[in-house]
Amino acid sequence: MDSTGINQTEAVNIYNIKVPVFEGPFDLLLHLIKEDKIDIYDIPIALITGKYLQYIEMMKELNLEIAGEFLVMAATLIHIKSRMLLPPDEEVTAEEQGDPRLELVQRLLEYQTFKDAALVLREKEDEWVNVFHREPAQEEASETEEPELSLFDVNLFDLLGAFKKMLDNAPPEVVEITREVLTVKDRIALIMEMLENKETIRFEDLFAEDKSRSQLVVTFVALLELVRLGLLRAYQEKDFGNIWLINPQKKDEPAAV
Repeated sequence: MDSTGINQTEAVNIYNIKVPVFEGPFDLLLHLIKEDKIDIYDIPIALITGKYLQYIEMMKELNLEIAGEFLVMAATLIHIKSRMLLPPDEEVTAEEQGDPRLELVQRLLEYQTFKDAALVLREKEDEWVNVFHREPAQEEASETEEPELSLFDVNLFDLLGAFKKMLDNAPPEVVEITREVLTVKDRIALIMEMLENKETIRFEDLFAEDKSRSQLVVTFVALLELVRLGLLRAYQEKDFGNIWLINPQKKDEPAAV
């Protein structure tokens, strides 16, 4: 059992989840910057490095397959942090020394620019895909229904951030949980059963029956696998707001008439 109280081998039954290739170290850094409302031009490198390493450690504990670029970024952050801790060279002016964070900030800004552009293109594509003729009965019914929430997709790190808060509040493990008691396969079946007659469910409600850290871990890994397979989709109301899990099959079913 590790320092967090998670018996990883037993809890997730050595179940490996591969991190989607489109979510890399820059996505994690931008997530941390938004989470703490940090000025991207003045990144507290010690704080960000510490939190980045915490996420990497949590990803390892969850048996997520971590690409080498995540570790390269960790080394880069540690290097920048060490440079900022060194006393300034009195023989070199401040302008000549430069800010060790400058290159990282520029790369983050460039990445965010491309990411925003890709998001705009995706939204335009979704608008065209969703253009269709609505039947009069559906239009009349919509007038009495409550307006839908404005949701947007969440990425892996939004899910990890929400899950980390649950882990932080979970009681320490006192009994070793065996793989016969907890399996990812069983949790996948349970989640699908929960969403069999529902279109959506809150992220927190998925863990309502979990009483230990190991149970939380197994449920979360099962959730990641369902999202990876496209059997579930995760949306958020706003930045760091409520996360909703949606059953795409129920969502796409035609409304009863």
